[in-house]
Amino acid sequence: MFKKIVAITIMMAVLVSFAAATGSSEQQAAASGKTTIRFFHRWPMEPRFSYFNQIVAEFEARNPDIKIEMDSVENDAYKEKIRVLISSNDVPDVFVSWSDSFAFNLVKSGKVRTLNDMLEKDKAFANSFIKSQIGPFTFGGITYGIPLTIDGKVLVYNKALWTQAGITKEPKTFDELLVILDTLKTKGHAVPILEGLSNAWAISHYQGTMLQRYLPAAVLARDYAEATGEFTHPGYKVVLERFQKLVDYMGPNATSLTHTEVRNQFIAGKLPMMYMQLAEFAYIQASATKPDFGYFNFPAFSDGQGDPGLLTGAPEGFMMSNTSKNPEAAERFFKFLLSKENAYKFVKDVGAPVAVLGAVTNENSYPALMDAITLINNVSGSAPWFDNAVNIKVADAFMRGSQAVASKDKTVDQVVADIQAAAKVVKSEATK
Repeated sequence: MFKKIVAITIMMAVLVSFAAATGSSEQQAAASGKTTIRFFHRWPMEPRFSYFNQIVAEFEARNPDIKIEMDSVENDAYKEKIRVLISSNDVPDVFVSWSDSFAFNLVKSGKVRTLNDMLEKDKAFANSFIKSQIGPFTFGGITYGIPLTIDGKVLVYNKALWTQAGITKEPKTFDELLVILDTLKTKGHAVPILEGLSNAWAISHYQGTMLQRYLPAAVLARDYAEATGEFTHPGYKVVLERFQKLVDYMGPNATSLTHTEVRNQFIAGKLPMMYMQLAEFAYIQASATKPDFGYFNFPAFSDGQGDPGLLTGAPEGFMMSNTSKNPEAAERFFKFLLSKENAYKFVKDVGAPVAVLGAVTNENSYPALMDAITLINNVSGSAPWFDNAVNIKVADAFMRGSQAVASKDKTVDQVVADIQAAAKVVKSEATK
């Protein structure tokens, strides 16, 4: 009962704060004769925050009849807030979305604008994106979102620290990875690999990859589907146990650290290895230290039955509300955000790969980013972020449960039971 009251309180607070902010903006815009478009994204941090401020200012300069009301919150808070807004009648005109199941859950609300007609009418715009990256925003033949960024997750390592430890080869298997971690420990690195385990989403990136590497694709397809998921295969316990093996190398402070704090340690040259998104290479490039680093796809399990050639990662882009009071103005801003001109600027300013064809060049990027584009194009396929691939109840059971295992508050068996219980609830709801 208490949790329900808290959830309702949070929902009301989100709606009131968003309505107050947008209401004030709309009144100001109305007084000046301008149309207001509400834009909601998840990057209140640099360098993306400044980039979007500049894009909004440029759009308003080119379109003096339109006022953009921009709001942003970070990651986990964004996930919660956009769900609340979508469930209300106060959906932002243009907003960010992850792809796959996260996007699909927003689409199920019936409040996300379909884009097929727009794409059919504007072929030049429709053909300006990597086709494979639009698929994760397409459901039942209908496209609901367009990607800006493309991404993947890789294990990065400090080349100097590896050389000092006598490590000369990247691992091809999980067992070889453990040998490298042991070698680093014997050479004085008490924490050879680290993750900010206080961020549940960061845990999900490890688990999604490891599950995909270990379990048969058919098992994951059945269990990731809400109507059939049970998570009873013994491989789930094996993967959680192997994740715990990695956690044992992360030292006593991992559960109190954030992913950003760990990334800062790596950039400062204090950490031999971490699991990092390709989009995060920009932080290394922009740093004063610029450590020389290498990277590799997560290695295979020698006894695994999945596809080790897949790269965990997915596009992220923008959607529009189908309840917008100003759909034409919203579409104008939507296309401006996704133009080749601004995608080129995004790569230059932010340093992350994009889905817009021709927007990543030698002039606006750097060698590691060009290599990342090559990696994305050469892997056997992509696997979505785990917390976007399954129902949020199941994802939470995995993520929160793994935090509890890392802090010794729960056993792996208890977490597996929690996951199966969550899946049972989801399946029951899906098959009513």
